[in-house]
Amino acid sequence: MASPKSRPRDGYPGRALSLILAIMVALVAIMFGTGNTKPRLGIDLAGGTSVTLRATSTDPKAINAANMAIASSIMLDRVNGTGVTESTVQVQGSDEIVINIPKGTNSTQVADELATTAQLYFRPVLAEQQQVNASAIPKSSASPSATGSAKPGATPSASATHPQLSGSGSASPSASKTQGDAVSNALKASPSASASPHASSSSSSSAKASSSPSAKPSSPAAGGTVTGALGGSVPPAMQSEFNALDCTTAAGRESASKAARNSKGADRIVACSKDAQNGTIWTKYALDAAAVNGTDISGASAGLSSQTGQWQVNLSFDSKGSGEFTKTTTMLASKTSPQNQFAIDLDGQVQSSPQVTSTIGGGQAQITGSFTQQDAQSLSNVLSYGSLPLSFEKQEVVTVSPELGGSQLDAGLLAGLIGLILVVLYSVVYYRGLGLVAVASLGVSAVLTWSIMSLLGGTIGFALNLPAVCGAIVAIGITADSFVVYFERIRDELREGATLRPAVRNAWPRARRTILVSDFVSFLAAAVLYFFTLGKVQGFAFTLGLTTLLDVVVVFLFTKPLMTLLARKKFFASGHPWSGLSPERLGVRSPLRDGRNSRRPARPAASKEA
Repeated sequence: MASPKSRPRDGYPGRALSLILAIMVALVAIMFGTGNTKPRLGIDLAGGTSVTLRATSTDPKAINAANMAIASSIMLDRVNGTGVTESTVQVQGSDEIVINIPKGTNSTQVADELATTAQLYFRPVLAEQQQVNASAIPKSSASPSATGSAKPGATPSASATHPQLSGSGSASPSASKTQGDAVSNALKASPSASASPHASSSSSSSAKASSSPSAKPSSPAAGGTVTGALGGSVPPAMQSEFNALDCTTAAGRESASKAARNSKGADRIVACSKDAQNGTIWTKYALDAAAVNGTDISGASAGLSSQTGQWQVNLSFDSKGSGEFTKTTTMLASKTSPQNQFAIDLDGQVQSSPQVTSTIGGGQAQITGSFTQQDAQSLSNVLSYGSLPLSFEKQEVVTVSPELGGSQLDAGLLAGLIGLILVVLYSVVYYRGLGLVAVASLGVSAVLTWSIMSLLGGTIGFALNLPAVCGAIVAIGITADSFVVYFERIRDELREGATLRPAVRNAWPRARRTILVSDFVSFLAAAVLYFFTLGKVQGFAFTLGLTTLLDVVVVFLFTKPLMTLLARKKFFASGHPWSGLSPERLGVRSPLRDGRNSRRPARPAASKEA
């Protein structure tokens, strides 16, 4: 019975080459499939503005990781509200926030906008109106409902958008996470206050109210339809501003937010909802002067209601805020929708507009509604930020024009190209046939590096800045160094009398150990730079670490298996003068012969006599 075939001494190089080829094909396919065919460029290469802000506070304990994270989230909303895309907001160190905005935005305006402390107020609602963006509605949409899509010209009923809730805090499902919430007493349940028909002259947002002769619909957005009705005690000047506001456009929402940020708490403002209901219905508000300031909140947290098991936001106020909150909720509870609503206004965006059904005292309250955990935590974060004594100072504003960024990119690419050409020329001249192996390995490394950087730009937002390009250039030398180590080990084996196939096999363990130690040192340096430095140096460290890891992959899965296959070819095994392994170039007098067990010492060179 024949014994099973033993494993070849040279291994299975074809398997390793097939594996790395499959990896390359998969990465390139994903790259083109996702559309991320180019690495994302940083501000210093693509052009843009970088603003560095430093947090200051009278309370040093307020500057902590949690509060900085909330502040960065609000700043991201601000910069996105200006219509700038692909911006990044990153907390740097313990007290700095760096905002990167690509492609030439007015740096002074951006810095001033972002450095302004967020303004959070509780404002009574004077009037509200829904606006439908018809262009965002699919043609196959059905008529609107509380959970369905909106139809132009239709007015959602009041019960769909603002369900009446009891003072016990039980919640009915709401159509929007920013509307239909309810403020209830967190300490003691009280009966819902019924609205007196004579308590207010406001009109509800029902379909019947929308046909009232006193209703003054606002100007519809281009391609959109305005629904709802304006009612209540609204000054004529404010009513005109309310009518002109179009929340279905980004420009209209940003205009309202900017005007609100420039106003004071005592001013009446118009504002838009933070999000669109069902993706199509925006709500605009006429808001009274602030009744409670965000700084009067002593705490806010998200949690599950013990009564309903639904997510809710728990609020607590300081002594000043508690008195104002009790006074205002007493007044709102006697009114009808929409004037029984308490809008939570942050920078001119209504985060939520809960209805008040009873007087709330004791400085404790709950906001309940159809919250998900994420919704409740997001709203609690907004409320928490309103109580933070944080302000921000501009530390640095750097603007890079696209032309300057393009010239820097060209210079970096030219430097990389020159370095690559020099490495290729040296490899071909010195190693000849072996130099082609080095060139092929560099090509594989380039494909892997390009595809991975392109995919990282689309997935985690990795941006290739100028230091990162420098890291890629340095990586060319690191990769070439690995080839040199392996080739020289093979040549040492040949000088000692081995033939090529045993030389390739025996040289690998020693070369492998040296390559791993060298790459580990490079990767360790990159890791230290990445975790203990800030700013653009991290881009250099990230690229250096990534290319170092790829060097190990290429050497193990491509260079070594390819050399194993080439050692079986006569051109290399016979020591052809252009193979880079000829006896003359190695200082060996006898010609190289292929064999399985050949390993004899080299003859000492004869000394010359004078």
